[in-house]
Amino acid sequence: MNSFNGTSIEIIHTDAEGRMVLADTLTLASRLKPDMMMDFATLTGSMATALGDRYSGVISNRPELSCLAVGAGSESGERIAAFPFDEDYEEDLESGIADIKQCTLEGGPDHIHAARFLNRFIENNIPWLHTDLSSSNRKGGLGAALSEVNGFGVGFGIQVLKKVLQK
Repeated sequence: MNSFNGTSIEIIHTDAEGRMVLADTLTLASRLKPDMMMDFATLTGSMATALGDRYSGVISNRPELSCLAVGAGSESGERIAAFPFDEDYEEDLESGIADIKQCTLEGGPDHIHAARFLNRFIENNIPWLHTDLSSSNRKGGLGAALSEVNGFGVGFGIQVLKKVLQK
């Protein structure tokens, strides 16, 4: 399959469709050349496996943005954990028939693989923060509203934007 930016993608698993939509969305958004991009998605089950249901995870193409996000989480009362974004994780996504595989079937750090995949679609070297919300569904709440539908990410997202705008 070819993406909006022309990258050819080997489809490995039809349940990893969210990252396909997000890939083209990130390309379109990055072409507007914003100062920073931030997305929220319930993207991977591996994030929930890594964190349980008490934290949400972030991955960024800028280490300082990951640090800012963890601080924003602490300030907003929404627990955030940062994950690595090392380039060598992308080796697992190498394809013999396309530019990149959409995912792997081996399991492992799919949340990191998904971020490395998505990074391929961000143009103009835009700073980007991805928040995977798949693990933020703790009954009784982790977000601003203490309920099963807890609004997790609202306070954190506002705090990130405030910090970015203050720079």
